[in-house]
Amino acid sequence: MSSPAYARPASPRARRAAARGGSPFDPQETPLARTRRARRMARELALIHPDAHCELDFTNAFELLVATVLSAQTTDKMVNRVTPTLFAKYPDPQALAGADRAELEEVLKPTGFFRAKANSVLGLAQALLERFDGEVPGRMEDLVTLPGVGRKTANVVLGNAFDVPGLTVDTHFGRLVRRFGWTESTDPVQVEAEVAELIPKRDWTMFSHRVIFHGRRVCHAKKAACGACGLARWCPSYGIGPTDPEVATKLVKTPAASDTE
Repeated sequence: MSSPAYARPASPRARRAAARGGSPFDPQETPLARTRRARRMARELALIHPDAHCELDFTNAFELLVATVLSAQTTDKMVNRVTPTLFAKYPDPQALAGADRAELEEVLKPTGFFRAKANSVLGLAQALLERFDGEVPGRMEDLVTLPGVGRKTANVVLGNAFDVPGLTVDTHFGRLVRRFGWTESTDPVQVEAEVAELIPKRDWTMFSHRVIFHGRRVCHAKKAACGACGLARWCPSYGIGPTDPEVATKLVKTPAASDTE
């Protein structure tokens, strides 16, 4: 069966570039063709990862905000091991702002960079009390003024605690959309802006989860499971990892085995 116009396979030129270690971004692909290809891949991701979700455990916006700040340079699994103790001791901004630094650092130590993270979450809690009456704000422009909070963290909180669509450009997301040939940029803000032009706004939050799931389970940084990837037909980077289905399938991680970085 021939490929429909809205779902043209990746160009041979882009695949050759990716195979040589170059950028698979094809400047000769029209914006319309790239958008159609991106949306076809996004629909396929929804079928591949119907269980995609935020892998940080939280019960409210404050917990998600703190957990996301703590997730820098560590895995979601590690954060999820620490946060039950953390939030039992410091359940709200007022409690966290008044925390004993030594005790807080001891709780945070398993996450790495614990002194810097203690600074961030203490400052974060204090700022919430002083400027937002102890409530997590639901606007990007307010969130990014908080200590330790950039656009990535803000989009995680907005999308998952406030249902405000946002693209979460973490290391997995950036790696995959570059492999998809949707952007050449390595700047997270530019990547966010370029992908926002391709994917409908209403889908941004769930799309981010699906891309991150795919990066953690299938399209690994060192060895992508190309032969077991449902996106292969439209991906210009197909072939950078094993294409033999049997070999590739062994590389695919289950949710339990995922590094959840």
